[in-house]
Amino acid sequence: MSDHPQTPLLDTVNVPADLKRIPEDKLPQLASELRSEMIDAVSRTGGHLGAGLGVVELTVALHYVFDTPDDRLIWDVGHQAYPHKILTGRRDRIRTLRQEGGLSGFTKRAESPYDPFGAAHSSTSISAGLGMAVARDLKGAKNNVIAVIGDGAMSAGMAFEAMNNAGAIDARLVVILNDNDMSIAPPTGAMSAYLARLVSGKTYRSLRENAKQLARKLPKFLQEKGRRAEEFARGFWTGGTLFEELGFYYVGPIDGHNLEHLLPVLKNVRDNSEGPVLIHVVTQKGKGYAPAEAAADKYHGVNKFDVITGTQASAPANAPSYTKVFAESLVQEAEHDDRIVAITAAMPSGTGLDIFGKAFPERTFDVGIAEQHAVTFAAGLATEGLKPFCAIYSTFLQRGYDQLVHDVAIQGLPVRFAIDRAGYVGADGPTHCGAFDTAYLTCLPGMVVMAAADEAELRHMVRTAAEYDAGPISFRYPRGNGVGVDMPERGEVLPIGKGRVLREGSKIALLSFGTRLADCMLAAEELAAAGLSTTVADARFAKPLDEELIARLAAEHEVLVTVEEGSVGGFGSQVLHYLSGAGLLDHGLKVRALVLTDAYTDQAKPEKMIADAGLDTAGIVRTVHAALGTTARAVRA
Repeated sequence: MSDHPQTPLLDTVNVPADLKRIPEDKLPQLASELRSEMIDAVSRTGGHLGAGLGVVELTVALHYVFDTPDDRLIWDVGHQAYPHKILTGRRDRIRTLRQEGGLSGFTKRAESPYDPFGAAHSSTSISAGLGMAVARDLKGAKNNVIAVIGDGAMSAGMAFEAMNNAGAIDARLVVILNDNDMSIAPPTGAMSAYLARLVSGKTYRSLRENAKQLARKLPKFLQEKGRRAEEFARGFWTGGTLFEELGFYYVGPIDGHNLEHLLPVLKNVRDNSEGPVLIHVVTQKGKGYAPAEAAADKYHGVNKFDVITGTQASAPANAPSYTKVFAESLVQEAEHDDRIVAITAAMPSGTGLDIFGKAFPERTFDVGIAEQHAVTFAAGLATEGLKPFCAIYSTFLQRGYDQLVHDVAIQGLPVRFAIDRAGYVGADGPTHCGAFDTAYLTCLPGMVVMAAADEAELRHMVRTAAEYDAGPISFRYPRGNGVGVDMPERGEVLPIGKGRVLREGSKIALLSFGTRLADCMLAAEELAAAGLSTTVADARFAKPLDEELIARLAAEHEVLVTVEEGSVGGFGSQVLHYLSGAGLLDHGLKVRALVLTDAYTDQAKPEKMIADAGLDTAGIVRTVHAALGTTARAVRA
């Protein structure tokens, strides 16, 4: 690891008010120091690097020109907010990023008044900003509202819904489009900067408004011709016709790394804006750090790394990751069935579908940050006899829930949902914790809901989903590596709605759904040593339930404990509903359901989160003894 970088200018800045005392010609030096500080911090903590490096100059310019926090500055997604955190009173804690008790990896309202809106999932900033702008006007205030959104996030329908609304009500709102990937229209140096300065200035805007007033006195057909001519003339030089149609005044594109270009445009917009304005800024993800600039993903998310070489630290893995097992299993099934296609919503590497894409490029579809579209697109594919696998993180699938219900489930279409990042996710905190998918899927009629206990089970579930055509089916699996079990050459087709018993006992029954099975097995050893004969079963399915298995466990044991890495309302709730309806709770059976804590859990090590929720071996053992009124030191009967 490097020593702390030398940052004499940055050392004088604790909050943005300090920034304003620095001469403009010194701001490039400040930006350079800010970039070095961020690189050093992330090298020690890991996190999202490339996005923040790309907005260093933009962050400096925004805080220099606008009066935050009175002016509301909203960062979409939040991946790029590390420079913002350093400049807003959090530099002393920046090396606690994504650690227990430390700074969140995203913007967070509870963390700072400079974070007016929390983020983690994309495409929310314009909607939130519009709400703030309307509230400001209703209160009679005069502050500015600025939403910064990336070009990838602009692919989501929500961003366009918000822009359409903002344009329709002519809200005073500034949207900055940070174009770091698609390069909608690259800047063309001095001419582009000059034009952006010109069209954002008061003189041009006054002339334009006067021309509009004059045009209103002309016959209607001439009014329309005049409007089109003006739009074409400005669009020819500067682009932005799409945004104009949505009611935004377009400025750009400008070089987002050139403060001499950024500052005058931002000042013009600050001083002259009346309705909604969009500033198109072109940046480079990973800017200023050679290893990030050279990487295909621009170092989007990194582990701790060596600043000099860029080499990332990684713990030795004794088992493949669940994501990789899913991807390789899907490739294997696709080799046997040419109807299998795969869909991702802008997460090809995160979901492993980059592996599938290399094997079957014509059968792989990255639809961008558009989970709603991904789900209904998959439904359309299914209507034509294809076998779509829609691979989306648990929390991201929440965004497509309406489509899942109406377009897939009600129609009984065989869409396969591969749900990655199920359960706790450690450093990414509450916004990425896959807590709710079992609960929000098991309530849907006709839905098949599976969870893999280990990597071999995941391979079986991929095969099962590929062969299942009777309706929608899902399987969940966590972030991280498997447990190191022997892998089958190819997955088996599991009987729908049937679990398996791994250990037979007579007094205690542990019924696991998902990857807590290994802890159940260890807990059974401890309980047996205390004289409590224990059965361990893997449910495999939360819907349909293996009612025969559950009835047997209820009839033959004194205590039944369900264990899952999901919220209340999920697997345990389904089991309790069945037991009560079948009258199996009427004869003294003690039932306990272990689930995630009823809280949005901040970042920490996953194993610490599991222990705090009582889902580890010790927690399972404690639950059994509490149900029996015994202690862990109970002797053999």
